[in-house]
Amino acid sequence: MPHLQCNNLEMYYEQMGVGDPVLFLHSGFSRGILAFASQILDFQSKYTCYFPDFRGHGRTRSHSLEWSTPQHAEDMITFMDQLQISKAHVIGYGMGGGVALYCAVNHPQRMASLTSIGQSGFVASMGSEEFEPEWLLQNDRHDFINLMKERHLEAHRGDWQQFLRQKVKDWRVYPQLSNEQLSSIRCPALFIAGQYDEFAPEEDLKRVSTLIPNSRYVVVPGCSHRPHMIRENPVFVNDTILQFIENHTLR
Repeated sequence: MPHLQCNNLEMYYEQMGVGDPVLFLHSGFSRGILAFASQILDFQSKYTCYFPDFRGHGRTRSHSLEWSTPQHAEDMITFMDQLQISKAHVIGYGMGGGVALYCAVNHPQRMASLTSIGQSGFVASMGSEEFEPEWLLQNDRHDFINLMKERHLEAHRGDWQQFLRQKVKDWRVYPQLSNEQLSSIRCPALFIAGQYDEFAPEEDLKRVSTLIPNSRYVVVPGCSHRPHMIRENPVFVNDTILQFIENHTLR
């Protein structure tokens, strides 16, 4: 698939399927197609699915190694402009859910619907210190280090430490949206989290769905932070999202 010139970067993306556009936004340690491997077959049979790699991630190339959740949101709007997508259903996982929320707040006319997986809309940075480069080296987490080197080599150009520092910094700050900003979201919104997801506990899901009109949440029994992935409950999550999107078709 191509690299798209977008906001002074070369954004890599995958495109599959035919139908109304669905934009999939990956989590902080992942890249487009990896984060949603269990969604591809179910969604591409009904929708045109886009899986971009964020700035600083995967195979997207940029001269700068700096990025943030709000910047990703602006990149996604430019991405949609470049592909002449006037409005899309947006599905975000983890950090991608935060990016989707910024898109909904700042560019409401571009959102057909919003689905957030494992992201309640509030900062949840517990455990972030265990992803700092120094901690990983001291604790011999070379398996994870090598994964980050390989997964994001084109984006960070071999500077995996800067990639992780940027990730931890973003994790501790965003999403940084006020109650007023969240309340301003007008597109239909669905929040999904696993029963044991410490980053999106049910009390936070209740809070955000109270703030956002026309929103609701679903807790997936027995699942963790990634209920949509294989070995968790992707069939239930896919069916839930597909029904949600179908109820808010662009036509």
